[in-house]
Amino acid sequence: MIPEPLIQVRDLSKAYRGKIEPVLNGLNLDVQPGEFYGILGPNGAGKTSLMNILCGLVPYKQGTVRVTGFSPADFNALSKSRIGLVPQDIALYDKLSARENLHFFGSAYRIPHKELRERTEHYLRIFGLEKHASRPLKTYSGGMKRRVNLIAGILHGPDLLFLDEPTVGIDVQSRNVIVEFLAEYNRAGRTVFYTSHHMREAETLCSRVGIIDSGVIIADGAPAELMRQHACETLESMFLKLTGKDLRDE
Repeated sequence: MIPEPLIQVRDLSKAYRGKIEPVLNGLNLDVQPGEFYGILGPNGAGKTSLMNILCGLVPYKQGTVRVTGFSPADFNALSKSRIGLVPQDIALYDKLSARENLHFFGSAYRIPHKELRERTEHYLRIFGLEKHASRPLKTYSGGMKRRVNLIAGILHGPDLLFLDEPTVGIDVQSRNVIVEFLAEYNRAGRTVFYTSHHMREAETLCSRVGIIDSGVIIADGAPAELMRQHACETLESMFLKLTGKDLRDE
């Protein structure tokens, strides 16, 4: 028996005031439990808008969206607890330390105090931050902030993790730690929905990818299968073949 998709999107469209073209234009998508799904596309293709809609942060008028069995407009405390979001922008408080930030966000999920302290210290060790955990975040490097940002999104143990460019603009070592952790997180049975411009990273991590352009998914499948279908040796070359080489500056 095929399980119900954890994410199900049908005929989703989204337009913003002042924009001539819709950012999403009749998009359809299914993500099954346990997948590591990468949504890849040029600037302005609709990646972040799609993720924000799936997380209930942006409203939509046309189409049907179900995430963990709920419409985003009907998310309750239980459905929210199953979802984690790691945004592209650092969503932390610069004047607080890493430990203080994590205690603050963990408390919002009502994690019991003792358990929250244990989880916080566990993840600080995993991400190599325990020696710096009492310093104000404003003294951290970009890679360190990215690691804290990720921890804040997983402290409550979500079944479904949304990640918007989680390794953008960081050093190779920080990227390696994050990528290895995400692969292990997925191997433990959790579902990951991920956007990135790092094609080699996506090729390594994702069990399936969707290429989005002009608000619709133009290709969907396992990276190796898509590369074979389009006679390309890398995911990046296939991406350029489908979306073109013209600049997409926003």
